[in-house]
Amino acid sequence: MEKFRLQRLFNSASQRSLIVAIDHALFNNAAFLPGIENMPKIVKKVVDAGADGVLLSVGEAPHLQSLPGRTKPGLMLRVDPANFYNTELPVSHLHCRVFDNAVEIALRMDAACILLNLLDIDDHPEMLNQCVENVLRVKSDCDRYGMPLGIEPLSFKKTKDGYVGDGNPKRVTTLARMAAELGADIIKTDSTEPEEEFHLVVEAASGVPVTVRGGSKASDREVLEHTERLVAQGVAGLIYGRNVIQHDKPAAMTRALQAVLHDGMSAKQALKQLNADKAD
Repeated sequence: MEKFRLQRLFNSASQRSLIVAIDHALFNNAAFLPGIENMPKIVKKVVDAGADGVLLSVGEAPHLQSLPGRTKPGLMLRVDPANFYNTELPVSHLHCRVFDNAVEIALRMDAACILLNLLDIDDHPEMLNQCVENVLRVKSDCDRYGMPLGIEPLSFKKTKDGYVGDGNPKRVTTLARMAAELGADIIKTDSTEPEEEFHLVVEAASGVPVTVRGGSKASDREVLEHTERLVAQGVAGLIYGRNVIQHDKPAAMTRALQAVLHDGMSAKQALKQLNADKAD
């Protein structure tokens, strides 16, 4: 069954998508809050900058959907709060739970798609099990009502400093393929390290659009160069959070990223545009 809602998230010319993630506070980590204390303000800035989509939680989605007009970004709706992203990992009480009637909620919110986690965490196989159960709970409803299913396959390795995203190409590729096998209509994952192997993830996804999350805060140059390399590898889109919403000029950064993603601009050219862009 075709899920036409997904088209709302993609630029009609480039067939790529820039989605700004503003669902961070859902994970109960104070480090994610700077830049999003005033949700109506930051959502309006992202909308005015012309982002293709916005990733929001159920409670905050009305800040986007209540805005007037037909040209606002599509809504990617997060429907499974998890507690893994906290500063101190609650080892004995990890959870990732999906809303009851998640698809009905998404339909009422007029979402373009829903998004669920697929977390593969060293020493915590129960998280992957919970995530698979969540996907199985909503998959049939997604197909029945034409609601696109987004899955976020992320791998985390244990280090002496805690858990960090694992960009091992084999691990990223395998979990992304699992997301495709479970029936994802769009995938949000980590980049491979190096980015030059990300085409393996795109291939393994078997035609499902693969987008990359932004991860930790980085310099403007690093973010734009990272984006340029991913575009060369066939990425279908970007889902960036802190590198947009915690930026001094979030709307200008949105426009710079879109210049690389949609217009084929180099990172160097986009950085020059960003530095000259005062309208924020």
